[in-house]
Amino acid sequence: MGKIGHYLKVLGPGLLFAGAAVGTSHLYWSTRAGAEYGFAFFWAILLILLFKYPFFEFGTRYTAAKGETLLSGYKRMGRWVLWAYIIITPITMFTIQAAVTSLTANLLMYMFNIPISAAWMSGGLLAICMGILYVGQYSILDNIIKYIIILLTISTFIAVILAIGKTSEPINFTQIIPKDTITLAFVISLMGWMPAPVDMSVWNSIWAESKQKNTEEDFDFKTSLLDFNIGYWSTLILAIFFLSLGALVMYGSGDTIDKTGLGFSKQLFGMYSSAFGESQWAFWLVGIAAITTMFSTTLTCLDALPRVMGRASVLTQFPLPDIDHKGTTSTLDDVKSENFDEALFNKKDKSAYWIWMIILVIGSMLILIFFAQKMGNLLKVATILSFLTTPFYAIINYKLITSSHTPEFARPGIRLKILSVIGILFLSGFSLLYVFKVLL
Repeated sequence: MGKIGHYLKVLGPGLLFAGAAVGTSHLYWSTRAGAEYGFAFFWAILLILLFKYPFFEFGTRYTAAKGETLLSGYKRMGRWVLWAYIIITPITMFTIQAAVTSLTANLLMYMFNIPISAAWMSGGLLAICMGILYVGQYSILDNIIKYIIILLTISTFIAVILAIGKTSEPINFTQIIPKDTITLAFVISLMGWMPAPVDMSVWNSIWAESKQKNTEEDFDFKTSLLDFNIGYWSTLILAIFFLSLGALVMYGSGDTIDKTGLGFSKQLFGMYSSAFGESQWAFWLVGIAAITTMFSTTLTCLDALPRVMGRASVLTQFPLPDIDHKGTTSTLDDVKSENFDEALFNKKDKSAYWIWMIILVIGSMLILIFFAQKMGNLLKVATILSFLTTPFYAIINYKLITSSHTPEFARPGIRLKILSVIGILFLSGFSLLYVFKVLL
């Protein structure tokens, strides 16, 4: 238990990443893919996780080596890169927060039979999340997310095994390539948030920085990458579980995924119930697992989006500290620049965090008020926008991690570089295909 306890204390940012990622992309998109297409898009889930991997990993790699977030790295590449991030992020941030909050609200409303509108329920959720972040900020996220992910993984795994046992027909693993615009749009939506938008690499780097500052455990370069890999690849396992659940329970039944929040919530609970049986304990086990997962996604998004936008806006006002690379790690304790006032920087960073949180909540609520009953459309818009911005983040993350701004020991090897180039081509190719075949 000593070793397990040590690893649970050390692990954090990677599981925060999993908590933010394993939400709408898994409960909604993976389940829907299985329900409507069976296992036909198993290839899409595998490839998108493989090709997005380097660009997420680079965020952890950079922060672990340099002791600063990707946002500082973007500024070192040129102020225009940081400003590009500031301009692009609001295009997706409001729809992301609105989408995950809406799904969480609808799951709660269905499970507890709460007779209010989704917009009001979402507003209450956002208020609760703001309160939690005001009291505890990073430490609360770090402590609870590990157990939420474990609970969801175990309950979903059991549901899939039981569903396999009840399946009388042979399982069809035939893969298909989308040829019509409707199917292509679906695949792009599935890949947009699978396992998460690539700009979440910035979130992970900020959580990694917080972990370095707030933990007494040894959180070195090697441990940081281990933590990230555990979190990242656990999202693949869960994506396969949810795809399987949809395929085994709903595919071929003639039913389609409901596009409304309450309708989908009912179907999700129904799929678990079909596997577990109609017992009351199963209903509550599944409900708690699904709701805590979506609540953690809502909470982590509400923390991360204002955090990255606040930090980015403050970085435009301050000169960057000079970092002296020593050994295999370096932190902000190595600051040499006399122009960098760390106390003032931290004060402005905290203020900007809350200003952006208020902006995010107001913007998200406006979307929820007008589109609360169209959750399926809201999710589709959010995921497609995220996918279309993916090549930008992939390219700048690759350029930063292979540049002189990254310590030489932390730069990726040849295999990771090759995977990165193939990933950029894959992501750019699908984005262009979507633009030309669907949007034009």
